[in-house]
Amino acid sequence: MNPYTAIKNAIIIGEYEPGKRLTEEALAEALQVSRTPIRDAIKQLETDGLIVPYKRRGYIVREFSTDDIRQIYNVRALLESHGTSEAALNRTEEEVEAIRTKNEEYEKAISQWKRSDIATIKHIQQTNQEFHEEIFKAAKNEHLRLLISKVVVVPLVFRSFYWYNERQLLRSLEVHKTILNAIENQEPERAKIAMQEHIYQGRDDVLIQLNNPQIELWKGEAQ
Repeated sequence: MNPYTAIKNAIIIGEYEPGKRLTEEALAEALQVSRTPIRDAIKQLETDGLIVPYKRRGYIVREFSTDDIRQIYNVRALLESHGTSEAALNRTEEEVEAIRTKNEEYEKAISQWKRSDIATIKHIQQTNQEFHEEIFKAAKNEHLRLLISKVVVVPLVFRSFYWYNERQLLRSLEVHKTILNAIENQEPERAKIAMQEHIYQGRDDVLIQLNNPQIELWKGEAQ
């Protein structure tokens, strides 16, 4: 595994928790590589918005306030709902089948869900991400895809899936099916509304859990 992927995964699952300081030296020692690939990985992680420069030296894993989360998800809702409406207008039959296949993979991943199993949660998050990516391929708008990639903060998405219970996962699956049907039937407004509500629901779930002092963060179990 290359250093960029290794560090990104560690941030996603909480091994490197929000606020943790990272230095080239420590990362190079932990991953048993030279500092050159670490330097390249850090540049990419900063571009991704997962780390920010530390006031003295090094970097820290980015922390998110409730305002940050609300703003990120609101922008996602705007962009992704528009992209989904474009997918409904522009999709081909092959692209509909690709979206359907990814949603079937998502459904299978949910069926294998275990509450404290990080691997199954990562698989659910990954298949969900692939479902969304197939939609934006069908939209045929590369500028929109680039913008969306900049605001989808994977640790926040992973955190929402970690906190989900089975009922919430099945609710997400049902909304996926609604989105798929709207795209297949070329109903742009219906597709747009369904995706917008889907993103807003994810936002609300994250905010609720962050404000619940009885919920333990996933980082302890992820290590």
